[in-house]
Amino acid sequence: MQITDFAVVKNEQIARDVFELQLSIVNYQLSIAPGQFVNLQIDGFYLRRPISICGWDGETLTLIYKIVGQGTARLAQYEAGETINALVGLGNGYTPVQAERPLLLGGGVGVPPLYYLAKELAKAGQKPIAVLGFKCADESFYEDHFRALCETVVMTEDGSHGQEGFVTHAMPGINYDAIYACGPEAMLRAIYEQAKELPPGHTQLSFERRMGCGFGACMVCSCKTVTGYKRICKEGPVLTKEEIIWT
Repeated sequence: MQITDFAVVKNEQIARDVFELQLSIVNYQLSIAPGQFVNLQIDGFYLRRPISICGWDGETLTLIYKIVGQGTARLAQYEAGETINALVGLGNGYTPVQAERPLLLGGGVGVPPLYYLAKELAKAGQKPIAVLGFKCADESFYEDHFRALCETVVMTEDGSHGQEGFVTHAMPGINYDAIYACGPEAMLRAIYEQAKELPPGHTQLSFERRMGCGFGACMVCSCKTVTGYKRICKEGPVLTKEEIIWT
């Protein structure tokens, strides 16, 4: 974990209530893996806001967030040139496994970390397939970004764009040998039920939980696993299928 200031490069709306935030830092060595997140200090708010990492090229950090409350509404007001403080390199991230056709399943704001992962998997010679799930067409984003990297399917709950249904509805028609997912817990549980035949470690699910500190001190985001309690912000947010206990 590292703490540093970033300069806002841009902060633009890309879908209904969804923004792309690009932050820049120069001459600072950061190691950031797909599936990790940052914790942003937003002016006027005591608790930081955890945001999944969508991209990192060594100088520019890309985050995608949705306005869901007062904190993210204030974040949307930041303009280019302003400074924002961040805790960086939080969480365990995904652990890529040997697979020819990994399946990436994202729901809503669970889509961004999978874009960073798709880029890394493609670099490693794998051929990922991405299934992106949204409530409706107005909330969809990054479809073109994924299509530039890999085979991509878009699902919307109301059928206003792509195919109608949830990401799990697309799974039976796809040949895959690993799963990486991020999204609401109900979505992750439905994925879990369809992934029982995959080898150990080949189903990795990223969980969303309310967090206080974001680095394991407050224990607010703890959840029970087969090996005891784990902190989603520290030992997670990514858990393998084999360690999950559904409550």
